[in-house]
Formats: sequence, structure tokens, C-alpha cells
Amino acid sequence: MADGIPFEKWQGLGNHYVVTDAADWPFPITPDRARAVCDPHFGVGSEGILEVVMPDSTPQMRVWNPDGSMAENCGNGIRMVSRYLALRGRLPADGRVLTGAGEVRVQVAGSVVTVDMGRAVFPAGEAEEALDTDAGAVLLAAVSMGNPHAVIRHADPDAVVATLGPLIERSARFPGRTNVEFIRRDGPGEITMRVWERGAGVTMACGTGACAAAVAGVRLDGLESPVTVHLAGGDLIIHVSDDLGVTMTGPAEPIYAGRLSPALTSRLESM
Repeated sequence: MADGIPFEKWQGLGNHYVVTDAADWPFPITPDRARAVCDPHFGVGSEGILEVVMPDSTPQMRVWNPDGSMAENCGNGIRMVSRYLALRGRLPADGRVLTGAGEVRVQVAGSVVTVDMGRAVFPAGEAEEALDTDAGAVLLAAVSMGNPHAVIRHADPDAVVATLGPLIERSARFPGRTNVEFIRRDGPGEITMRVWERGAGVTMACGTGACAAAVAGVRLDGLESPVTVHLAGGDLIIHVSDDLGVTMTGPAEPIYAGRLSPALTSRLESM
């Protein structure tokens, strides 16, 4: 493409992504191409790519991690894509958006997006389990929001997220790897959370991680719903119902629009 591939840069609580339409690409996004775009030195620089696909009237979000892997879902990402679609008049009236983890329903009100994230699942049962790591044993709760999470209570999440996070992400306990959330209870319906994201590392926010952390807190630590989750980039409000239905509310904001340069586009095409 002589003019390069169009894209937008978005952020949700500091979690920043490239948002782009699959229809605008003359070739498919691949792991190598995703890594090249996300590279901060030779590409755009991003914590992932949110690829919008329109197979019919229902939009679909594909999530590419900066290491080239794909995620089933992305809570901050679905808010960005929902508002991206709404600003273009392409969000269905019923708010349906497809993800790799299934269908979600969204409501966009200005810069704030509310998402029905579906039901959380405790794959190993509603209890904490011990996990041995090279840094010692930890207690974690395994929670699925369509993608995997390991939620760990800790008095100082900032102190351990960068050291324990990668050990748990790649533990043999999680053959497909996992996202890792460290949480501290701050009040009856309030927690502080820091996150190590699968395929991305430490990020300022993780929407599905906040949902998993709130679910674990409500079920295993007596938190009251709705739960305010304090992330490095700001707050999310998570409602957890008795049947583990989860609703997430938070912001999404465009940063800028641009085009991949012809030089970068040519380099991507050659991969």
C-alpha cells in the first residue's frame, strides 16, 4: 500500500494498544508481523494489536500480544474496540462483539464503556492452591475469564509483580501460560492490583485480570460487590453476581491516528 496501513493508538488506564481493521491490511497479521508493529524501536510501540474483523454484521476482536502470541480476550481491549466501533457507527445496536472467548455485550456512554464479561469460572474449584516457585511457595486462586488468571493475595503487590509474575506465568501448572494478578484488600469492596500479563509482562492495567481478582476476592475473601480495583493506570468497577456473572466499567480513549509508513509496510509484507 503506497500510503501505508491505517491504525489508531488507544489506551485504557494506561494499557495501550494499536487498533486496526483487518480489511485495511493487504496481508494477514502473523506473529512476526505483530512483534514488528509492537516493537517500540522499529515499530509503533504497543502492548498488543487489537484487530477488528467484520465477518458479517457482528464485529470480532482478535488480540495479538507483543510477543506474537494471541490472547482469548482482553478487558481493556474490548472497551477500546467497542468505542472505536461506536465512533464509526459500526457497533451493533445490541452491543454484541465477538472475542476469542465468546460473545460479550457492551454499552458505550461517552468515554466510559460497560461490558458484560460473561461468567467467571474457577477451573480447579473455589479455593486457593499452593504453587512452588523458584522464589518460594505461593497461594493462588485460578480463575478463568475465558483467558487464564492466577490471583495471589499480597501485602505489597508492587514489590513482587516483576519477580514472581514471570515465574508463575510459565509454571508447569499452567501449560498455556497464565496472567498473574497480585492483590491487596483495601476495604470491604476495594482492592489494589498489579498485573503481570501473559505475553506482555508488567502493564498498567488488565481488564480481565481485574475481573478475575474481583471474583476471587468476593468468593474467597468476602469482598462486597461492586469491587473498585485500583490499578497502576486508574480504577475499574467490577460487579460480581451470585452466579459469577461479571460486569466491568471503565474508560477507553483514543491517543492518535496514523498510518504505518510505506517502509514499515514493505518490511511487514516481506515477513
